[in-house]
Amino acid sequence: MHNKMFSAICIGLIFTALLMLSACSKREKVTQLQQLSGKQFAVPTGTVADKLVLSKFPDAKFQYYNSVLDSALAVQAGKADAAAYDEPILRNIAAKNKGLTVLPELITKDNYGFAVQPNRRDLKQAIDLVVSELKKNGTYDAMLQRWLPKTGNPAPMPEIKLTGSKGVLKFGTSAVTEPFSFMDASHTVVGLDIEIARYVAQKLDMTLEVVNMDFGAMIPALMAGKVDMIGACITITDERAKKVLFSEPYYVGGIAALVKE
Repeated sequence: MHNKMFSAICIGLIFTALLMLSACSKREKVTQLQQLSGKQFAVPTGTVADKLVLSKFPDAKFQYYNSVLDSALAVQAGKADAAAYDEPILRNIAAKNKGLTVLPELITKDNYGFAVQPNRRDLKQAIDLVVSELKKNGTYDAMLQRWLPKTGNPAPMPEIKLTGSKGVLKFGTSAVTEPFSFMDASHTVVGLDIEIARYVAQKLDMTLEVVNMDFGAMIPALMAGKVDMIGACITITDERAKKVLFSEPYYVGGIAALVKE
C-alpha cells in the first residue's frame, strides 16, 4: 500500500515538473515591445517598476524578486517573459549574461540627472557646463562605450587628476546601480556618475569625496548638507524637483524590457 502511495506521489511530482518545463518552453519569442501585452514580467521587490509597466500594459502579470539580477535570471530560465527596470542597468546585465537582450523601445522614457541643494545654482551650472563640454569633445561618447559595452564588464575608470586646492566636493551615491555607481573588484566606488563627478571636481579645482549610502538616503543627506551633490542613476521627477535642484539631463533612458535573445 505504501509503495503504491509513494509511486503515485512520484508520478504526480514528475507530472508537475513536466508541466512547468512545458510552460517555460512555450513562452513566445519576444522581439518587439508590443508582444509583452498580457505577459509575465519579473521585477525587483520594492521598486515602482511594476507600476510603470502597468502604465503601458494594464493587463501585465508580475513575479517579484530580490534584485534586478534575479529578475533577469528568471527570464533566462524561462520563468518570465521579460524583466523590467532601468534601461542602462538592464543593458549592463545583458552584456554580461549570454542569451539576454534589451528591447530598443522603452516602456517609459526618463531623464537622469544629478541633484544639488535648491540654493546651489552655482554648482548646478558647473555640472551642466562639464556635461556639455564632455559631450562636445567626444569624452562622453567614449565614457558610454566604456561603461556600457555591448558584451562583457565595464572597463576600468581612467585616472582624473584633482588638485583639491579649493576644498572637497562631497558626492553622495548608492553603489548598487551598475554601471552608474558600483563597487569594482578593489572595492572602490566607480561608474559613469562617479567619473562625471570627478570631472566636476576637477573643473572646480576641488578633490572628490564619495559618500556611499542607501539610495533612499541620498536626498535626505543632501538636504541636511551632509553632501554637496548626489547621483546614482537618479530619475528626474516633479516630486523630487520640489526638494532638490536637478542638473540638466545627462542620460536619457527609462524603464526597459529585458528578454531572451
